[in-house]
Amino acid sequence: MVAAVLKKFPSYGSIPSKDASFRDDSSSEDFDSFPDGGLPAWLTVFGAFLALFCSFGQMNAFGTFQSWYTTHQLRDLHPSTIAWIGSVQLWVFFFSGGFIGRVFDVYGPRVIMALGTAVYVVSILLTSTAVGYYDYLLAQGILSGLGVGMLFYPPLASISTHFQKYRATALGIAMVGSGIGGTVYPILLQYLFVRIGFSWGVRISAIICLVLCVTATATVSSRITPRKDSTHAPWVDLRALRDPPFALLVVGSCFMSLGLFTPFCYVVSYAADQGISTDTAFYVLAVLNAGSVVGRVVPSHFADTFGRFALLVPCAFLAGLSTLVLWSAAHSLLPLLAYAALYGLFSGAFNALIVPCIAQISDIREIGMRIGLLYSIISFPSLFGNPAAGALLKVTHGSYSGLIILSGGSVVVGSLFMMLAKLRLDPHVLARV
Repeated sequence: MVAAVLKKFPSYGSIPSKDASFRDDSSSEDFDSFPDGGLPAWLTVFGAFLALFCSFGQMNAFGTFQSWYTTHQLRDLHPSTIAWIGSVQLWVFFFSGGFIGRVFDVYGPRVIMALGTAVYVVSILLTSTAVGYYDYLLAQGILSGLGVGMLFYPPLASISTHFQKYRATALGIAMVGSGIGGTVYPILLQYLFVRIGFSWGVRISAIICLVLCVTATATVSSRITPRKDSTHAPWVDLRALRDPPFALLVVGSCFMSLGLFTPFCYVVSYAADQGISTDTAFYVLAVLNAGSVVGRVVPSHFADTFGRFALLVPCAFLAGLSTLVLWSAAHSLLPLLAYAALYGLFSGAFNALIVPCIAQISDIREIGMRIGLLYSIISFPSLFGNPAAGALLKVTHGSYSGLIILSGGSVVVGSLFMMLAKLRLDPHVLARV
């Protein structure tokens, strides 16, 4: 049904429909046929799981670093200033997507992931030796964000070349890696910081990342042979934005990214401000990430049956609604844990379903570019989201009300634009798209 609906819309992708460089008679590749399984496909899922565990998973644990910095190395700075480290990391990670996706379409995943492993591990080691704010901004903000991007986009785009019918399920399994990483790292890092100190705790995480990322690089593969003859194409092709469903998906993602990551950054400090001990407060972030593990698997599995957009929209809406209703009412440990679990569930579903939705409305040969383009665009609201929340916290003299409204409200607005994208594909509200 989805395929029939999509035929009604013109193709505005960056690859012309009659491009001889892709459709020559000598080509043996079938771009419309997917194995949906097999050893290379599942090894790619496994490698993506490992890459996301130690890269995006550790980035989701920035709240641990934020809380540690405010009481140790950077205790003389306001939390909103420290939050710029995480925001710059997030921005570089997102913004690099357009360029990394373009390189993926030309050269495949392994060259990018090998270089990304080196950049990411070096950034962690530099973080362990940093002594000032700008040292952390360079190492953990800029270099780490770039390394995470080089380990995030290629494996996800590679999975999409192996799967079609079970694409959301496969991507969801891979995205579980980031959820488990986000669950493990806050607890692990806090334990290491207290027991052996910040520097050696960070170095141990670098060793873990090196081993896992090397394994991931060796197992991830793309079914589509890289096309070196397409190097003449522009690095960032904005013609994809002329496709209405994709454009609406991008706009919705911009609003989502403005507030989606705020709880990850501030829920630990919020818990501490509610009188919860610092050691216990870190478990709130762990529960949030644990909820996202479920959110990455269960909705993704059902999305292949009931429609990817059909599940993306309500999950995005409920993520924002839970922040507006539950976070603002959570003043003790149990309600805060309940909110963290539910928000993790719904935000995890969004993170897992956005890539399958992009792939669903894209030509497989430009999937890397489109995934990267979306993430590059949403890098700008992501950059200002957490600092804006921190500024509201400062203006309101420590009250989290403005921060919560900004976070939840922007996510709800984003879900409405995604609903419009779904309606462009099928005007029936309950359609399985």
